[in-house]
Amino acid sequence: MIMDCEQYTGKCVCGREHTLETRKVVVAEKAIDHFEEYMQELGLTGRRTVVYDEITWKLTEGKHVKADQNIVLDPNGLRAEDILIEKMMKDLDSPEVIVAVGAGTIMDFGRYPAYKLGIPFVAIPTLASSDGFTANICSAIMNGQKKSTPMCAPVLVVADLDIISGAPKRLIASGINDILAKYTSLADWRMSHLVDGEYYCPMVADLAEHALKLMRDAADKYAATGIADHEAMTMAQMESGLTMQLLDHSRAASGAEHLMAHLVEMKPPRFEKAEGIHGECVGVGTFACIREYHKLAGMKPKARPFVPLTRDWVVEKFGERLADGIMKENENDVLGTFDPQNIVDRWDEIKAMLDALPSVEEMEKLYSDCGCKYLPEHIGIDPALADEMLDISAAIRNRLTLIRMKRVLDFE
Repeated sequence: MIMDCEQYTGKCVCGREHTLETRKVVVAEKAIDHFEEYMQELGLTGRRTVVYDEITWKLTEGKHVKADQNIVLDPNGLRAEDILIEKMMKDLDSPEVIVAVGAGTIMDFGRYPAYKLGIPFVAIPTLASSDGFTANICSAIMNGQKKSTPMCAPVLVVADLDIISGAPKRLIASGINDILAKYTSLADWRMSHLVDGEYYCPMVADLAEHALKLMRDAADKYAATGIADHEAMTMAQMESGLTMQLLDHSRAASGAEHLMAHLVEMKPPRFEKAEGIHGECVGVGTFACIREYHKLAGMKPKARPFVPLTRDWVVEKFGERLADGIMKENENDVLGTFDPQNIVDRWDEIKAMLDALPSVEEMEKLYSDCGCKYLPEHIGIDPALADEMLDISAAIRNRLTLIRMKRVLDFE
């Protein structure tokens, strides 16, 4: 399957003109065999550096693409962090194109230097465990704090299903988690648009919904039969990633649930033992949000005045190591930009959105049948922290979600 990316560009009903750096996405069996054809078609010529880690180097043995320079990284302790990526950049041999072969972390080792050098970036995913392959966002640790930073998207994505189909079940489950998160991320975006007038694009939301439907259908099949529809699962990831390019941020793909992954990576006090790959952490966040959102749907809110986060609270929850970054992120708190009464006045509409979410029982069964991680203890978080982990993680990003709105609401 080859995705026609141009169909999403140009003047939109939302009033904006959308653009995409990604020109071609190929998801097919033996796609890698035609890699050079795709590169020539898009005019991607010149000195080529190809980045792997030792695992993806071995996984793609016999399918390595041509390179003027191969960089094979040690996977032990490898993480998307500015210091580590810039260390690798010192070894680059004047590339004119950077190709990354692997999963999410390796993609950031490709897009970050490509962005810094102003050269094209090409992605060859080896699994479909997250939606970052077609995104223009580098989700890396910058200056010690996890951030989603706009950078370049791949001009070309070539996803060979013969490679991707070899992914272990844990990574299949992680990919399911990452896309099912659109249930709550889209709800958060729509609620923010409703109460704060945040920009909202129906076309991009529809694309995210389509990605969600693709994955939900594939997840239902996987739960029932144990057979993974790798093509559908991979296309869902690609479509979700495109929403980030179209918006220039991750709003359609990432809401309160995604902050659980950031919390785990930042490891504040009491969360030091938390661990898990991105989709696993997101799955825990999604299930916690769905449970909380259904609970709130049965209650009546009352507005209360906005009060900025205090440094004492931030230090207590995040420790001195992370406090400065969290305070800076929240210095222009979105909660201070609108009247909290707006939430109360539109509560019937918000409640309808929350009631439309899948039930807690439905999601629990689906997660369990797919072998997904969805409870705090599945990623090393003490279950005793379940009632506050969402409220803590909401402070990591200054983005309006229902979890963040709770700070200006009392519930009956």
